[in-house]
Amino acid sequence: MTQKVCIYGAGAIGGWIGVKLAAAGSQVSVVARGATLAALRQHGLRLIDSQGDRAVPVHASADPAELGVQDMVVIAVKAPALADVARAIGPLLGPGTVVLTAMNGVPWWFLDGFGGALAGTRLKAVDPDGAIAQAIASRQVVGCVVHASSSLDAPGVVRHHLGQRLIVGEPSGEKTPRVRALVALLEQAGFETTLSERIQHDTWFKLWGNLTMNPISAITGADSQRILADPLVRGFMSRVMLEAREIGARLGIVIAQEPEDRHQVTAKLGPIKTSMLQDVEAGKPLELDALVTAVCELGQLTGVATPFTDALLGLSRLQAQVRGLY
Repeated sequence: MTQKVCIYGAGAIGGWIGVKLAAAGSQVSVVARGATLAALRQHGLRLIDSQGDRAVPVHASADPAELGVQDMVVIAVKAPALADVARAIGPLLGPGTVVLTAMNGVPWWFLDGFGGALAGTRLKAVDPDGAIAQAIASRQVVGCVVHASSSLDAPGVVRHHLGQRLIVGEPSGEKTPRVRALVALLEQAGFETTLSERIQHDTWFKLWGNLTMNPISAITGADSQRILADPLVRGFMSRVMLEAREIGARLGIVIAQEPEDRHQVTAKLGPIKTSMLQDVEAGKPLELDALVTAVCELGQLTGVATPFTDALLGLSRLQAQVRGLY
């Protein structure tokens, strides 16, 4: 795992992880296209953070077959790109390859090894025809929840803003030798790494905030500060979050906080332009299905009514369709 690592999606988070792993001694390659591929071949993968400005050489290619079987593949793409990744990832995977999913929202493997009576259920919102699960077996997956902020200054140039925390865990919850080795590798690379006993809990808790703020910002064009300052919007967000909290509870994920507790935490961060609003402005596809549609589907599966989440999905999906982003 410490030798050959491939980053699939060298954006703000994937690039940040790639530079730090390369600096710690891993042999890092990157699947990239277009301007990013050209920049990586010419200048390497570059990171600007509190420690300075540094670049690391990487083997970059648009063709995974050129890179060969890896010890670990880090998938750090937005959810709408995952189907394309699944179609192309095969040459990178051997029997022992670990696939680390550093993505937002509900992943396709969410109910693998978890969910009680729902364990093993495929979520159609994120894997409609099962092609992702067929291409990337859940036994190879280790989940990763990222608590950090980075952005791209230019293709292949990552600027890290705050946070170094990664939470990782097996979908089954087991503390396997490979996940312990992964924690050691990430800690060696300078990440604040937590080994989770139930990575689905950590995934859901992060989603609990992103579920509302991201699509509402995409609809309105407002930053987080303006959204929270409107009492009617803030109240609507709380109702959506209460629905999600009840879904989580029926899956065994207990969130002790009230929505207002999370609002106050978010408010302290100042005016944030969410990643989904940035995607709207850039004309990129929106990851609504992983953040919102999957929550509605889990509501149906657990018997929780989700009228407020349904309204949020309908409005944000229609807005995205009108813009050609969904």
